[in-house]
Amino acid sequence: MARICLINPRFPTSFWGLNHALPLLGKKANMPVLALPVLAGLTPPEDEIVLIDENVEDIDFDDLKKFDIVGLTGMTVQRDRMREILMELHARDIFAVVGGPWITVAENWYDGLVDVIFIGEAEETWPRFLEEWKRGEHQYRYEQADKTDMSKVPTPRYDLIKLREYAMGCVQTSRGCPFQCEFCDIIVIFGRKPRVKTPAQVIEEIDAQYRLGAHVIFLVDDNFIGNKKLAKGILREIVAWQHKYGYPMAFFTEASLDLAEDEELMQLMAEAGMVAVFIGIESPDEDALRETKKYQNVRGSIVERVHRVQQAGLEVYAGMIVGFDSDDVSVFERQYDFLQQSHIIGAMAGMLSAIPKTPLYARLEAEGRLDNAAADDPEIATNVIPLRMSREEMRDGWLDLMDRLYNAENYFERFDDLFVKGRLPLATAKMRWLVRHKPLMYLKNQVLTILAALVMIVRIWVNPSTRPYRAVYGRALRRLLAAGRPPRYLFQFAWKCMLHTHFATMTRRMVRGESRLVNT
Repeated sequence: MARICLINPRFPTSFWGLNHALPLLGKKANMPVLALPVLAGLTPPEDEIVLIDENVEDIDFDDLKKFDIVGLTGMTVQRDRMREILMELHARDIFAVVGGPWITVAENWYDGLVDVIFIGEAEETWPRFLEEWKRGEHQYRYEQADKTDMSKVPTPRYDLIKLREYAMGCVQTSRGCPFQCEFCDIIVIFGRKPRVKTPAQVIEEIDAQYRLGAHVIFLVDDNFIGNKKLAKGILREIVAWQHKYGYPMAFFTEASLDLAEDEELMQLMAEAGMVAVFIGIESPDEDALRETKKYQNVRGSIVERVHRVQQAGLEVYAGMIVGFDSDDVSVFERQYDFLQQSHIIGAMAGMLSAIPKTPLYARLEAEGRLDNAAADDPEIATNVIPLRMSREEMRDGWLDLMDRLYNAENYFERFDDLFVKGRLPLATAKMRWLVRHKPLMYLKNQVLTILAALVMIVRIWVNPSTRPYRAVYGRALRRLLAAGRPPRYLFQFAWKCMLHTHFATMTRRMVRGESRLVNT
């Protein structure tokens, strides 16, 4: 028997970490990292396994000495904290293994600090390592020869997660993306052929998290609609599950912009209880999109396609990038105008960065336009040397763009355009079904939604961090109430205030030089 501890290191403050909103939500972290329960589900039942997410609990390094194996996972933004943890483990002579996205693209990063590394997926290599370790025959490096068959992956050990400490749960239905964006490491790690779980697997995982208290689940696929036919099959089963339990769960996910070209898919997503989708738009400029091989976005007006998704009842969050070779200092104004016209409230605009092993990294390295030391420079925060502007111009333009996007007046102008003037049909399919089939549950839902929204609004108004923005929040609230929107729109308003508090606080601190640049 092996005693195993798996650790997810603390994330630095980031845009999607919601760090400044979490106190308003009464939560410690945004969502759990799936790697830990997935590996626990692959671990033989005779082995003891403990999961630690440093985002919700501290690490007792001396206590880790009682474990035979301590494993770390981590993404690019966690790489520095991973090193700190590994140094602590090394000082205590603790057997350490590392896997996850960062070690997969930077294999030599922790040389001398780790005993075993896992490259890429680990559904096959993790059990094999445990068998070999028990025989005293383990290797230093493990990498699967073939991609994981997602239809054979066991249910993750969600029971080992302190789910109530998180703002939401998460489920992965697929891996891989059919597109070929130059900057993306997803296709490097998971490939371009989407591999999808069966609908039965997905429902089992949703059900497990529902029993543990989750009411919101993020389907964390890098492109949920990479295989549209199979995605529709999953959605139909989610619809049936929602009908069975009276729509207790809200979902959101990530998808490519070609979602706008499939009416049936958008309808199924709305019927399944999806309220939002994150889309990698990157740029409103066709030259930039073609340069980075994001051809799926070059099919007519992006603004019109975003509005089509919104009209289907799905709010659009956007990923945007500045610093492509075709970008000059005029790009920042075009990005701002695009996001205002698209009524996209939540947008993460980042400076282009090159991840090792991606086509972008190889190209820029060959051109002599990489400065990897600059990625860790708190005043630069990217390793890319732009072509048509200086790094300082890119940094300053990016900060100004983020500052304008999260100016409270501009932010709630987009909110009004989408939810008040635009009348986005939020959760309309859910409400129609409840009224028709479960009217008492509909009334209960309305009451609970109002109560939840009021609790959130009270928290917003009494928390000192919101003081600079409350006047704008108050005016936006009055406009929403005057428009006579149903209770779920009031809940959305409260949620958007919390998001704004986080985004604006983080942005202002960077602009004022009070914190390092966070380009994630």
